[in-house]
Amino acid sequence: MRIALAFVLVFAATPALAATGQEVFNDKCGECHTTDAASTPTAPSLKGVVGRNIASLKDYQYSPALKAKQGDWTEQALDTFLFNPRGFAPGTDMLVGAPDPGDRKAIIDYLKTLK
Repeated sequence: MRIALAFVLVFAATPALAATGQEVFNDKCGECHTTDAASTPTAPSLKGVVGRNIASLKDYQYSPALKAKQGDWTEQALDTFLFNPRGFAPGTDMLVGAPDPGDRKAIIDYLKTLK
């Protein structure tokens, strides 16, 4: 009986413990970045970022480090950047990343929904 009750409690509690990608984004990224079409003075908008050219929004002044990067924001590029922004683009203005792989996946999965 106790095992069955413990089993039910663990699985009943699991969804409440799992954060959505939007929640992780809001917690880790939302202070600076928006998901609206317009960038802020602090950070570029991340609406449509997956597949977009790196440092390509006209309404945001990117750091020289990101301007020097070639390519697109693929899932892999985003994962690498979020893991270690300054390792990906030494001199970038972004100071904080998401070292946890689960958080990065949740953020990227959420960003993929923002078309």
